[in-house]
Order: sequence, then structure tokens, then C-alpha cells
Amino acid sequence: MNLSAISIKNLLRRKAKAAFVLAGLVVGVSTVVGIMSYLDAMTMDINHKLEKFGANILVVPKTETLSLSYGGMSLGGVSFEMQEINQSELSRVSTIENAANIAALGPLVLGVAAIDNQNVLVAGVDFQAAKILKPWWKLRGALPNNDGVILGAEAARVLNLSVGEHLTLNTKDLVVSGILAPTGSQDDQLIITRLATAQNIFSKQGRISMVEVAALCKDCPIESMVKQISDVLPNARVMAIQQVVKSRMEALGQLKKFSYGISSIIVLIGSLVVLVTMMGSVRERTKEIGIFRAIGYRKGHIMRIVFTEAAIVSGLAGIIGYWLGYGAIKIGLFFFSKGHPAMVPVDMVLAMSAVVTALVVGLLSSAYPAVMAARLDPNDALRTL
Repeated sequence: MNLSAISIKNLLRRKAKAAFVLAGLVVGVSTVVGIMSYLDAMTMDINHKLEKFGANILVVPKTETLSLSYGGMSLGGVSFEMQEINQSELSRVSTIENAANIAALGPLVLGVAAIDNQNVLVAGVDFQAAKILKPWWKLRGALPNNDGVILGAEAARVLNLSVGEHLTLNTKDLVVSGILAPTGSQDDQLIITRLATAQNIFSKQGRISMVEVAALCKDCPIESMVKQISDVLPNARVMAIQQVVKSRMEALGQLKKFSYGISSIIVLIGSLVVLVTMMGSVRERTKEIGIFRAIGYRKGHIMRIVFTEAAIVSGLAGIIGYWLGYGAIKIGLFFFSKGHPAMVPVDMVLAMSAVVTALVVGLLSSAYPAVMAARLDPNDALRTL
């Protein structure tokens, strides 16, 4: 009979102890898998929801200006040596290492026009990108064509214009196709049109005033994104909107630290369960081990028997624990997410990690019992027969 067969028969003869070790490891592994799966699901969900907060990186022309504004109140300022951004250069952003993390890239053209002796700020935008960058926009009317505009709520009130009426911007006649609901931001003050239309009005063909970027940085620090964009756009200044970025990173960082701490405690408890149970098993088998030693089994053989038992139980616990933890967190998120559960994908890397971790914990925890079994004196063991 080989050593593996002996280990299997020992497990079958001592089903209760094997089941206790298995249950201890399964509970530990499934809990850790559940925590990690929950963390991954919440990270995906948080990134998806934070996308709705709009841009978190701004690309503006380099200038020697110090802005004289605070809290939305502008006190003026003097700009010199200011350069606009060439629109053709934006294609370089798609070549950066973390281009896949960019959800939207929205160029803007800004200019001032006079309507009825009232200066207004006109913005040309890419409305396709604006769906992601400005998800809070609620429009009464329709998006404009090349000869149309939409008005911010405050701009419509001050200019006394409504949907369907006309206005003139720098000799170009435009129709109001829609009016934005109040947003509580600078958008309320704007006249908004298509990017190409604004470029034609202000004679800025091929040039843009700034770029808004919605970047999802689940797998990269935001600083890396800023540096990469700066490298491909050397004539522009790239800035992260710190409030959005820091809140995202701090929330995910705290969640990760908490999950790692809980997981470490659970793994420690699981290892203690295996250690205590295996030591009790070795003490019960003193006579059996003495017979093995008496008929020629070496210390290494005895240790291999103990380690094989631990490996079988641990490997099985890793497999069962992963699927139990995965199923539990999937069901839990469904009930606690009000019918809109976060996605919990099957992660084969996490599955392999669960099995490997269970094996490592089981084998390390069985090391002392295995050494203790190998050191048993066969003469002392046989005297008890």
C-alpha cells in the first residue's frame, strides 16, 4: 500500500475530524472569497457611478496667468502668451498606456458674444462626449444641429428667449432648439452649440479652448493618467480635479485595507483550527505510527502521510470555499441591492488563489503535527499495545 492510499484511508476512517478540518477551512476560504468578490463588485460599481460625476481631469492651454477667482467669484486677471490647443493633437491621447481608462474626451471651444448689449459666454461642445461628461443635463427641447443652440437656464431667463426663437451670434443666425434645466453650475450661464459651429463663429477652426476628460482609474493612479496625457500634449497643462479623484481613491483604499485585515484574521483562525485538529489526530494515532516505524517506515514517510492528508482536505476546501463564497456574495448582493445587483464575475485568478491559499494554510499548519508524528519513538508507541 502506497503512502497516498494510507492517507486516504485514514481520512475515511476518521471522517469526523476530516470534516471538522474541511469545514474550518471552507468557512475561512469562503469568507475571504466573499470579501474579495464584494470588494471587486463594489469597485466596479463605484467606478461606474463616479463616471456620472463628469470630468475629473482638465486639459487647458499653458498660460502665464494667475487666476484671480475664488469660490466662483472672479476678480479679473491678465493673460499673456496664451496658446490654444490644436484639435488634431487630441488623437495622441488614445495612444497613452492607460487609454482604456478614458471614458470620455470632451473638447470645448469658448468665446464671448454680445446679444442685446449683454455679454454671454458661448461654448462649443461634443454632444456625444457630453452624455458622459454632463449626465446631469436635463434638456427641454432637442439637441441643436449645426445652426442651433441650447441655452442654460439662467441665460434663457436673462435673454428672455424660449425654444424655437432665433438669436444672432457674430452675424450668424441660430435657432434655440432646447433649454437646460437648472444645474447649479456654470452651465446655467452658457449658450451651448456644436463644436464645429462655435469654431466657425469665433474663427477658431482646428483649435479648442480646453478639454474635459472622464477617466476611470480602477487599475491606475490618477497621477499616472495626468503624466501620460501631459507627455503626449506638451503644449497643454493637465490637471486632476482633486476632490473627485481623492474621494474615489480614499474610499477604495480604505475598503481594501479593511478587507485585507479581516482576511488575515480569518486565515489565522483557519490555520489554528487545522493545527489543533491535526495535533489531536496525531496523538490518537500514536500506536498506528509506532507500527509504521517498526515495520520500516522512515520519518519522511510519516511526514508525507500527514502532509498528504492535509493537502487533500485543504485542496477540497479551497474549491468548495471559492464557489460557496462566490454564490453567497452573488445572492447577498441581489437581495441587498434593491433589484439592481452589482456584477460579480467569476474570477479564475481569485479561484486559483483560494485553492493555493487553502493548500498553503493547511500544509503550514500541519508542519508541526507532522514533525511531532515523525519524532515519535516506535518503542514508546508499541509499549502501549
